[in-house]
Amino acid sequence: MANAPSEAMQSAVPAWRPSRTLEALQELLDVADELPDVVARRAGMSVSELHALKHLSAEPLGPVELARRLRITSAASSGVVDRLVAHGHAERRPHPDDGRRTVVVVTASGRAEVIGWLRPMFEALASLEASLTDGERAVVETYLTGAVDAMRTLLRT
Repeated sequence: MANAPSEAMQSAVPAWRPSRTLEALQELLDVADELPDVVARRAGMSVSELHALKHLSAEPLGPVELARRLRITSAASSGVVDRLVAHGHAERRPHPDDGRRTVVVVTASGRAEVIGWLRPMFEALASLEASLTDGERAVVETYLTGAVDAMRTLLRT
């Protein structure tokens, strides 16, 4: 029975061949899916708060744009921002171009929180990256960018 999904896949996609590479990719996707829940729980925040800090670390955002990125309502986004502000991880500031609006900006505390929880993973990834030769790195990059492109085909349809 363990081979049933693989057999079904080969029937639907004749070029499909189970491999350790595809198994490792699936395992990576499974772990990546689980990671936000675990990190958020350990940090004492919601997954939405964790994702908000990620987005805000890249750039300040208005509450409505943050809601869009988090795929939640504006009201829910307001609650997320309220909790981040209460913990000192974010601040509301006047919009630089429109004084009627506000932007949410991550604080040094918010950045430290995210980096602190993710540091062990980033250190292990940096070590792994450093262990690769240029040729190995090129192969991995080609595979991973190809896998991303394959997944994006579902987003385009």
